[in-house]
Amino acid sequence: MKYRITLLLFFTALLSYSQTNQKIYDIIDAVSAERIKADITTLAGFGTRNTFSDTVSDTRGIGAARRWIKSEFETISNACNNCLDVFYQKDFVKAEGNERVPKDTWIVNVAAVQKGTKYPNRYIIMSGDIDSRNSDGSNFTKDAPGANDNASGMAGAIEAARVLSKYKFEASIVYLGLSGEEQGLFGGKGFAEWAKNEGWNIIGVLNNDMIGNIEGVDGVISNRDFRIFSEPVPPNETERERRMRRFYGGEVDGISRQLARYVHKTTQTYMPEMNPMMIYRLDRFGRGGHHRPFNDLGFAGIRIMEAHENYTQQHQDIRTENGIEYGDKLKFVNFDYAKKLTAVNAINMASLAWAPPAPKNVAIGGIVEPSAKFKWDKVDGAKGYKIYWRDTTSPTWDYSRYVGDVSEFTLEGIVIDNYFFGVAAVDEDGFESVVVFPSAVFR
Repeated sequence: MKYRITLLLFFTALLSYSQTNQKIYDIIDAVSAERIKADITTLAGFGTRNTFSDTVSDTRGIGAARRWIKSEFETISNACNNCLDVFYQKDFVKAEGNERVPKDTWIVNVAAVQKGTKYPNRYIIMSGDIDSRNSDGSNFTKDAPGANDNASGMAGAIEAARVLSKYKFEASIVYLGLSGEEQGLFGGKGFAEWAKNEGWNIIGVLNNDMIGNIEGVDGVISNRDFRIFSEPVPPNETERERRMRRFYGGEVDGISRQLARYVHKTTQTYMPEMNPMMIYRLDRFGRGGHHRPFNDLGFAGIRIMEAHENYTQQHQDIRTENGIEYGDKLKFVNFDYAKKLTAVNAINMASLAWAPPAPKNVAIGGIVEPSAKFKWDKVDGAKGYKIYWRDTTSPTWDYSRYVGDVSEFTLEGIVIDNYFFGVAAVDEDGFESVVVFPSAVFR
């Protein structure tokens, strides 16, 4: 009888930390392709949003675009009883010393912050880019509608704000429009430095840059594939951390890579029709995005984007040559696909914002023993903890065990030499933190 009761309790605990949460499905269902279409149409309708374009007109240029974005965030905030703190953040960039900057310019970002109820200084950021460009990034008078690059990402951030502002979260969520991306990631650099100076604890940046195209220049058409770019380890890691990796591993287990795995897992759990592709690279080959300035300061950040790019429709003057239509036009955007990737962002931000903080000071032991041992510092809000492990050649956390409200545990029969390990905190509703790779060793 005692054995049966123990078994029943075991399976009850297992189910309570493996089931899905209806609120996440509700968030997916609430994302609207029609609203995203309307927002992309408005942004593309400003003619050009080049960083150096008109700032006075109400109908054309980046000034009109950022004022409209701010007004949309303010409208959303009014609907949720002023739940968003909406503001501009700006930095002055000079032409001198910047070959892609034709004139001195204010780089103006638009932010809407939904403060957390329990951990207001823990921030999850979804960003899109305000600016657009044509074939010449310094030409700020010629049309550059930028429907996909990157009105799609900006519209996704606005739509995520509409949906998530109807909920309360323990951590803070930031919906962010960044400028100056096409000339050198100026907006991201300025905001990342501002946030660091403000003492923000940024636990994740989801940079959305082109989330609306399904037909690639390679001929592939897919409305299910998307890419998650992440760097392997932080660029500001210490020499000691680099030396430890030589003996203990972790070459692909930095904080941004763990964030990528989190997005991959959440998407496969709640949106199994989608195919998230983890790309083990900071960004596309030799290129960059607005998550990089956050990475440079040691924050976890990834890029979410379409899997199949069409280069005839990005960074191009509007024209037709040899029967090929060039330019980033509204007609090339798939709004249902943009809806799906917006939902991917929304459910991952919600999951992170509802989850407890990640465990601190995770340490691993078990050298020359038949079992792997773990210790960690407990965190506020955790109902328990989950140990993850995977083959050293696997990109994802493939095995896990919920171990309850403890601060140390031994996985019997699991040899430390053959796997990589991590620990996540779990709350009473089953929401999990990002997995933490061990940073110390004990015997």
